[in-house]
Amino acid sequence: MNHNRQSESISTVAIIPTGGTGRRMESVRPKQYLSLGDRPIIAVTLEVFQNCNSIDGIILVAPAMDVEYCKEKIVRHFKLTKVIKVIAGGEKRQDSVRLGIEASEGIFDLVLIHDGVRPLIDEDIINRVIQATISYGSAIPALPATDTIKKISHHKEVIQTFDRQSIFMIQTPQGFHYQDIMTAHQAALKDKEEATDDSSLVEKLGIPVKVINGSQTNIKITTIHDLIFARHLLSLNDKTLRNIKSELY
Repeated sequence: MNHNRQSESISTVAIIPTGGTGRRMESVRPKQYLSLGDRPIIAVTLEVFQNCNSIDGIILVAPAMDVEYCKEKIVRHFKLTKVIKVIAGGEKRQDSVRLGIEASEGIFDLVLIHDGVRPLIDEDIINRVIQATISYGSAIPALPATDTIKKISHHKEVIQTFDRQSIFMIQTPQGFHYQDIMTAHQAALKDKEEATDDSSLVEKLGIPVKVINGSQTNIKITTIHDLIFARHLLSLNDKTLRNIKSELY
């Protein structure tokens, strides 16, 4: 497939799967509806894509029982006009993403897939993922591992120590051309393959996956400690951030 197209003529849809139960958060409410500032986490996430000029449409994939709630209390309440559909997800995240891609009906050139509970994503990463996807075929943000990574056995014994310089922690959004990611998910469904992220499926098609620099603040809120950290980051104003950066540089 020829990926050398002008960015001005390319349309992009963001698929946002959100289906957490709050189990690891030890919360009775699904984590995507917990508050971050004065809004639910999922609303904060969606607003970043809403405000990004490079995003033409958003498809929110929610648990079936939450579809109407998300339409009324999230999309309409927060005036998220770029959300073109709110659909029911599948049994697993991979199923939900595939359903979201199918719901886009192939009318967008690029597909960005982003975790609904990564609310501190910023427009810069979104735009860089899009540009890298246009240039290379697909793109993912990542951070180099800062700790030593070891593979251990069921008996908690070290099997292998990895070279930290070649280990990266992958984030979202992950960017793909529509036909590539659709083909990858259809093949995975047919072959009953499961992957930890969407780029793993595309890799199997032989499509290059470009890695771009991620962000330390682009965290996935999974535990109560993540939520506390996210709330703290959100509370920092621009002046505070400038002061911190001035100490670093």
